[in-house]
Amino acid sequence: MKILIINSGSSSIKYQLMVMPTNEVICSGMIDRIGLETSNITFKTASNSYEEILPIPTHKVGLQKVADLLLDSETGVIKTTSEIAAVGHRVVHGGSYFSDTTIITDEVKEKIKELSELAPLHNPAHLVGINVAEEIFADAKQVAVFDTAFHQTIPVEAHKYAIPNFLLTEHKVRVYGFHGTSHKYVSEKAISYLDKNSKIITIHLGNGCSMTAVKDGKSIDTTMGFSPSNGLIMGTRAGDIDQSVIFYMVKSLGYTLDEVNSILLKQSGMLGLTGYSDLRDIESKAEEGNKDCELALLMNAYRIRKTIGAYSAALNGLDAIVFTAGIGENSSFMRQLICTDMDYFGIQIDAAKNQIRSKELREINTADSTVKVLVVPTDEEYEIANQVYQLLEN
Repeated sequence: MKILIINSGSSSIKYQLMVMPTNEVICSGMIDRIGLETSNITFKTASNSYEEILPIPTHKVGLQKVADLLLDSETGVIKTTSEIAAVGHRVVHGGSYFSDTTIITDEVKEKIKELSELAPLHNPAHLVGINVAEEIFADAKQVAVFDTAFHQTIPVEAHKYAIPNFLLTEHKVRVYGFHGTSHKYVSEKAISYLDKNSKIITIHLGNGCSMTAVKDGKSIDTTMGFSPSNGLIMGTRAGDIDQSVIFYMVKSLGYTLDEVNSILLKQSGMLGLTGYSDLRDIESKAEEGNKDCELALLMNAYRIRKTIGAYSAALNGLDAIVFTAGIGENSSFMRQLICTDMDYFGIQIDAAKNQIRSKELREINTADSTVKVLVVPTDEEYEIANQVYQLLEN
């Protein structure tokens, strides 16, 4: 069964065409920096590799480009779209409606649209991906895999807010958690590597960032909550902020609620602190002596270290921390910054091991570190493909 995986992030599209259940990857690729003049497109097969830099203004344009590459007469991997049996879509927010992988219907799309208010940087992009895929791959089953599903095990004392009870019982206002597909995949890999049920903190660092406390394979707490906007400092999102700031901006500074929402989601985070949203640019500028970039990196690492402390308490111990996603896997600088002065928790990083680049799971702690420090490349596409296959087969 050929399954196309579409993972539309807030500023990127990852895709893979896989054969299940053999896990054969026919092709894979990515479009990142969507919305910038320097969007980067990659397309890889066993025999070909294509890369191009050009403006990709929207997710719709990007997805059409992916379809063109798949069907290209010279370098493509399918002759007709009917070869694809299913398209698996990563969907960030499933709210209280979806806790399992689901075949997409008009009703499902309406619910995803309804939840766009809670995930404005993601759910609209997912809907674009679904609608474009329905047009191009008309014979394929369209299936949604929800980021929130892995976090359904978070206990009530962790997922309930200290607000009037009716807001939870009647309106489902609670912690949902996100990046669940990634946290699930890398925590399972880490548990297999450690060869025991474990207390793990998974750290997903990309344009969007989140951390999850995982105990014996189950999520028990996570930094993102009702929407994917709180928690850590992100590319353009502020993360945790005193809610009084919002009222101050509206009542005293004259901003509308829509303007405040836009500022906190699209103009804050690393972008608001430095003028750059991509960590590669920020690290480069920091090396050149840009003080704003230096401070933003310190702030980012500080919040992550503080959360490691909190989750170590929630887990009542710690066996391993796991770095994953674009920044977590590739930025040795951020890993070093995060793991500095963490010896109280038994976290000691080996500087030489930390510099190694690999697509494999690797251990970067010192021999005497009591906590394992792992880099585990995430494979959300595989996890999505597996869940889609299991749904359709059953």
